[in-house]
Amino acid sequence: MFENSEKANIESLGEFGLIDHLTRQIELKQKSTLKGVGDDAAVIDFAGKKALISTDMLLEGIHFDLAYTPLKHLGYKAIQVNLSDVYAMNGIATQVTVSLGISSKFTLEAVEELYKGIYLACEKYNVDLVGGDTTSSKQGLVIGVTALGYADEKDIVYRSGAEEGDLICVSGDLGGAYTGLQLLEREKLVYLENPNIQPDLEGKDYIIERQLKPEARRDIVELLKDISVKPTAMIDVSDGLASEVLHICSQSNKGCNLYEEKIPIDPMTYETAREFNLDPTVCALSGGEDYELLFTIKQADYDKMKNLADISFIGYITEASAGRNLVTKSGTVHELKAQGWNAFKR
Repeated sequence: MFENSEKANIESLGEFGLIDHLTRQIELKQKSTLKGVGDDAAVIDFAGKKALISTDMLLEGIHFDLAYTPLKHLGYKAIQVNLSDVYAMNGIATQVTVSLGISSKFTLEAVEELYKGIYLACEKYNVDLVGGDTTSSKQGLVIGVTALGYADEKDIVYRSGAEEGDLICVSGDLGGAYTGLQLLEREKLVYLENPNIQPDLEGKDYIIERQLKPEARRDIVELLKDISVKPTAMIDVSDGLASEVLHICSQSNKGCNLYEEKIPIDPMTYETAREFNLDPTVCALSGGEDYELLFTIKQADYDKMKNLADISFIGYITEASAGRNLVTKSGTVHELKAQGWNAFKR
């Protein structure tokens, strides 16, 4: 994409030169994109659909560590975490904007590498990059992404729609991103103590990828539509399963029974958690960054979904007075508590 670029530093390009350099090869794919990069604002036409808009910031040292995060992976992940929010509304993501705060330590080639990941994600998920901003930063790399999408009003799913008796479902498996992070942090410390020791990540590809290169679950949205199932409530698992279940319960004014034995955990996640003396269930409940979809369905839809390989039924919704409970493998009932990511914890 950038193979023929002349060697240049960012300062010599300037803001608008950098934007032009990074975006000049954009090819718009969405019919709804009337105008992308190159004017004061993008122009989007959703033709009577309801617009869905979500935004996230990723800060160096808070959300990512460049000691073990390749820039291409970081660009890819920055797009994914925003698309996931649109899919969690049962919508279709169509456009993104990307804004960067770049410190002086970054070369033009480094920014190009970041954008390779951004463009790879946009290409894979058929999303247009239609704008953004760039500026200098004294605090390291800052990435701000806004995702836009659409849905028919009748198809939009909120967190607040769960009803008593609804089944709680989750896609994929949980805890992998957190255990992958623990592994990367351990190998970083080993390297800092002795730079001659190579990282020991052999056989751990799956959980490393879960942390560094997550995939938003557009396929689940498409699958549910294909089998004519509309969730009653939905959210993406960014802050840990417990936190997300509690969000649905709180906004729906309901309780729940969540069953530990039903929570999907990949064998590699389980084994790695044990290596770190961690409880695999706690990793799934509180780890976060899995970007799976958590949703509730009416019991009448169970037969349509019972044989789907990538969906797990992990509990059900109760009346609010019954509480929000975790039923352990031994049958003990505990209050479900969120111990996941806190954006303002220092």
